[in-house]
This record gives sequence, C-alpha cells and structure tokens, in this order.
Amino acid sequence: MPGPDDEQHVSGWLATATVDAAVFELRPDYRALLLTADGLHGGPSDEVSERVLADAEDAARRLLGGRPPEQLAHLSAWREAYRAFGARPQRTRPSVEALLRRVQPDGLPRIDRITDVYNAVSVAHLLPIGGEDRAAYAGPPRLVRATGDEAFDTTAGGEPVIEHPDAGEVVWRDDAGVTCRRWNWRQGTRTRITTDTTSAVFILDALAPLPDDAVCAAADALTDALLALSPAAVVHRRLLARPGRDTSTPPG
Repeated sequence: MPGPDDEQHVSGWLATATVDAAVFELRPDYRALLLTADGLHGGPSDEVSERVLADAEDAARRLLGGRPPEQLAHLSAWREAYRAFGARPQRTRPSVEALLRRVQPDGLPRIDRITDVYNAVSVAHLLPIGGEDRAAYAGPPRLVRATGDEAFDTTAGGEPVIEHPDAGEVVWRDDAGVTCRRWNWRQGTRTRITTDTTSAVFILDALAPLPDDAVCAAADALTDALLALSPAAVVHRRLLARPGRDTSTPPG
C-alpha cells in the first residue's frame, strides 16, 4: 500500500496537471476530473471485470433506448466540440460514442481487467473516460491545443509509428509527447494500460449539459469498480475547470 510520501507525491502530481486557456476559450464549459489509483492489480479480464462490464452494457442499452448515441445531449455536445477544432466526428468519434456503437450490436471487447472497468463506467454514465499507466508519464498531464510538432506514438498496420497531431487539435500530453489525440479519440502506446499496470490515471471528460454531480457520480462508480478489483488501492482525484468557477476537489 502506498505510504505517506507516495500519497504526497501523487497529490503534488495532480496539482500540476493543467488545462490550457486556449482549450477553455474553445469550450468554457469543459471540465476534466482526474482520478489516480495506486496499488492496482492488473491482469487479464476476469469474472469481476466481466460482471462490471456486463452490468454496464445492460445499463447503456437502457439509456440509449434504441437511439443512435449522437442523439444524446452530452454526446451531441462532444460532436460540436470536435467540429470546433476541425475534427470530423463522423470519422474520428469521441471515445464514449465509439464504445456505445459497439454496445448495441455485439457488446464491448474484453481487453484487461482495468480497461474493462473504466470502459464500463464510461458507457454506463455516458461520458468519455481515458485510462493511462501513470508510471509511464514524463511529468504531469496537460490538455493543450497542439502546434503540430508533437510526437504521438501509435501503431499502423501492426507496426509502431510516430504521428503528429494537426495544428490546433486538442490533445492530452506530457513532457515527452502526446498521450491522447483529439481530446479523447485515440490514446498512445507509451502510456497505455497493460496487464502489468499497478498505477493509473483516469481522465473523465465533461461538457454542458452534464453537471458536476454527474461527473462525480461517474468517478464514484469508477472508484468502486477499481476497489472491487484491488481492495487495497489508494485513490485521489482532482477536478479541473475554467478559472472563475468552483474547482474544489469533489468528495471522495
């Protein structure tokens, strides 16, 4: 279990995470809830993650009620946000929309126990969530509008490649490069969660009309799911929002 020094380090790391002013100029209503979890037990999908994911799939189907995902208000807002920085959401979909489109016909893929539970919370609460291996980070996470020179490590045709975001694209990055392109569309290889992950950071993305209490409810559900996988895990969280509104830490 992490000791006091470890917890102080995590709190300090979260305190230095930022959202650039240029992103808030694009969407003043944007909020990011960052949730760290240390002492996780990664591994292949198992009966615990399967139960969480299957329950979430059932919940998502009820919430959709047979409607296309983009007809839901929060998902429609994400499509507008993508268009605002030049992306075409019909081709590069917000992550939660991409997941929900897989729920309807066939169900979600089973990837690994940590990824399965954060995907479960994403579809059950209808908001984008990204999960990253925090040990692979170089410095804190920062949400910025890209210059176009940043490195993004990914795969193409089964081979590792380095790509670059479009100028003006909204990206998450650290000191080494881009960790997620187009706000929440595609995560990079370097910081991806694996079956060996023990320390992770999860990014819960929200736009109006989704209220803060709904974001906090999703974070509570994610915390519960992670503790079901790893009862000794230690969780911290921080809400990032436009200066001038309440940015106090949600109860956790």
